[in-house]
Order: sequence, then C-alpha cells, then structure tokens
Amino acid sequence: MIDIRPTARRALSTAAALAITVSFGLGATRAQAAVDETAPVAALDQALDKIQQKNSGAFDARMQTLAPVIDQTYDLEAVLRSSIGAARYMQLSDQEKQTLLATFRQYTVARYLSNFKRGSGARFTLAPGSRPSPIGGEKIVTTHIGSEDNMPGTEVDYVVRPEAGSWKIVDVLLEGHISQAAAQRADFGSTLASGGVNGLVDVLNRKVKSFSED
Repeated sequence: MIDIRPTARRALSTAAALAITVSFGLGATRAQAAVDETAPVAALDQALDKIQQKNSGAFDARMQTLAPVIDQTYDLEAVLRSSIGAARYMQLSDQEKQTLLATFRQYTVARYLSNFKRGSGARFTLAPGSRPSPIGGEKIVTTHIGSEDNMPGTEVDYVVRPEAGSWKIVDVLLEGHISQAAAQRADFGSTLASGGVNGLVDVLNRKVKSFSED
C-alpha cells in the first residue's frame, strides 16, 4: 500500500503557506489604504512648530531639522516640474535635473525657515479629512496657521497625491485656489529662458543666502 500521508502533509503545508501569503498581502494592502492623506501635512506642521522654537538653533541647525521632513512629505520633483513646466523639464538633461532639484530643495527648506523664524509663535491647526481635488486621484488638505491672538488664522491648502502607499505634497494653493507652482512658473520660466539652468540655480542660491540672513 502507498503511504499518502507525506504527500498530504506537503499539500497542507503548501496550502497554509499560501494562506499566510495571501493574508499578508491583504494586510499590506489594507495598511496602505489606511494611510491618512493628512499625514504629510501633519508632519510638516509639527516640524515647522519645532523649528520656530527659541531653542531650535541657528539657521544651519534648523535646516538639518526641517530638510528630512521636506523630503518625507513633499514630492519635490513633481513640484519643480510644475514650477518650470513639464515640457521644459523634459528637455533638461539628467545632470541638469539633478542639479536643479538639489538647489530647489535647498530653496524650499530655506523659504520655510525664513517664514517661520525662531520665536515666531505660529500655531497650526490641521483640519480633519480632506476634499477632492479637480485632478483625479489628488486631494486637498487644509491647515490653519494663526497666532495666540489670531486663531484659527490663515487657511493654507496643500494638494497631496498618493505615491507608493503614502501621500506626498505636490502643490500649495494660495488664497484657496492659486497654485504656488503655477505662480512660480513665470519667474522660473523667464530665468531659464534668459540664463538656462545655471541662471536659475544662481537665482535660487541667492535666495537661499538671503533667507539665511533674515
């Protein structure tokens, strides 16, 4: 008589392994789906609150605090592409893109540091949930930036986009409807047209230096 027990045991082991794999996959999918679209804005608000504290250090120390959070919460390449125009961006070489993106990152961080100086006393109130963006798949998350005597303060709307199981900021809406990236496009575009990538890099570096001296 043929003993089928080893074969049966192997079949059961295979079925169990498959069940675990499927269960893990479903769990990972659910975990990704459960990521809150407000998370990047909440993280940014917390970091901005930290860098404005009186004991947050000098400009360089504050930049080291904020820069990793900007990397985590923003899709800076998407913002840069929108800020100079997708068609123009695609014409740049890989080296030009890398150089420009590195400088744009420094500029973005430095601009926040300039806006939220030590002891500025800004208070951040994140609105729950989000609302749909006109662009499919994107959402708009609102936070308010106020002060002790002005609450909740000014409304700031962030456009976020799902990327690899998380959400990233891809634009900021000024006055609730004006795209910051679109507003930058005229300035960046004219500088690129007259001075190329090196010209825009020089302009952004000068702005970073100016922000550091505020």
